[in-house]
Amino acid sequence: MSGASQEDEKRLDQAANINLKFKSQANTLRLYLTCIRHTLEAAMCLQNFPCQEVERHNKPEVELMTSPELLLNPGSLGALVEVLPCDLEVTGFIPGSSLLQKCRILICRNEAEKCFIETSINSIRVSMKVKQADELENILAKKFLRFLSMRAEAFQVLRRKPVQGYDISFLITNYHCEDMHKHKLIDFIVQFMEDIDKEISELKLSVNTRGRLVATEFLKQFI
Repeated sequence: MSGASQEDEKRLDQAANINLKFKSQANTLRLYLTCIRHTLEAAMCLQNFPCQEVERHNKPEVELMTSPELLLNPGSLGALVEVLPCDLEVTGFIPGSSLLQKCRILICRNEAEKCFIETSINSIRVSMKVKQADELENILAKKFLRFLSMRAEAFQVLRRKPVQGYDISFLITNYHCEDMHKHKLIDFIVQFMEDIDKEISELKLSVNTRGRLVATEFLKQFI
């Protein structure tokens, strides 16, 4: 009886540890997404501004990066998020940094999950790096995000080619903010980041289940 009770206690402890782990991950994800949401709310103050290089053209300055006075400094945006978990890192403006660094803010949950926000007077670019724990998740994420990028026109704010070093990018201009609600755009990006991990996890489970069934049927001929 004592041995059985000890085994039950061990199982309960293991279940409690697993629950704590999942709760910790959920809290970290919530804080990560909250930090991104607050940063986007502060950065998405866009207005119409004609191109200073080409007459009668209105182009996203975050893509051109030809005029330093039109690239916004996000160094103060990190101060909007007063409480951050210890494993979240926010880096923004560095005094004496180059032009390309002055309009960027990087929010990191860990080495595998990052959000890179670049701002300007009439546009904002949001790039994401999706968590890929193993080779299978790497392949699934690459195929799934490529599928979405090929249909960028349907999403309107999705960039066909992501920024180098990231998996997917969004480009939001002042025209998008005029045609759509600002808070809806932010909700879409945050919801997309929240759902992409679930989609890849479900795809991984589906592939593993299918592979297990195929292996079982194949090995039956040797039994």
